[in-house]
Amino acid sequence: MDATELVDKILSDAKAEAEKITSQAEVTAKVEKAELDKKLAEYKAQTDALASKAGLEKKSRMLAAARMQIAKELLAEKRQIMDGVFKQAKQKLKSLPDEDYQKLMQKLMLKAVETGDEEVIVDSVDNRIDHKFIKNINRELGPGFKGNLRLSDHKEPIGAGFILRRGNIMNNVSLDVLISQSRKDMEIKLAKELFGN
Repeated sequence: MDATELVDKILSDAKAEAEKITSQAEVTAKVEKAELDKKLAEYKAQTDALASKAGLEKKSRMLAAARMQIAKELLAEKRQIMDGVFKQAKQKLKSLPDEDYQKLMQKLMLKAVETGDEEVIVDSVDNRIDHKFIKNINRELGPGFKGNLRLSDHKEPIGAGFILRRGNIMNNVSLDVLISQSRKDMEIKLAKELFGN
């Protein structure tokens, strides 16, 4: 074998070895790329899942905050309406014709009497609950009651309605107290609507 053939053989063997190494490197690169692609896909899926979860949580928080704000505004609106309604109700009750006012007070007093010997305190300008009215109530009181209600000389600025007093015990049945109690009941209902049971 002469020198040229020897050089050609070495070059041919080197070329074959280079092709073999290149081929192996390409296979290895493909395997590593496939593994890297797989890992990147898993990482992307995890990242997307976390981002989606975070997005849903943020969206959920934003929706909850928006719902709460709307509920607060609705509650404020309902309270404003209630203010007007209770103000009108109080005015209407105060300005009832004498006969209607006395019928209402009669029902309230008959319910509120505990023993029948209480003292009845009225508003300083009220002349619709008078001695005649008290006399009729005493007649109406059924068995178990003394029927000795008496109109007090002492008057209080209660607006409308009355206070029953027996010793140190007072039962305030003024319209302000009745309306205030009705309002509290309504506010409890509104709070339940806002915050649930």
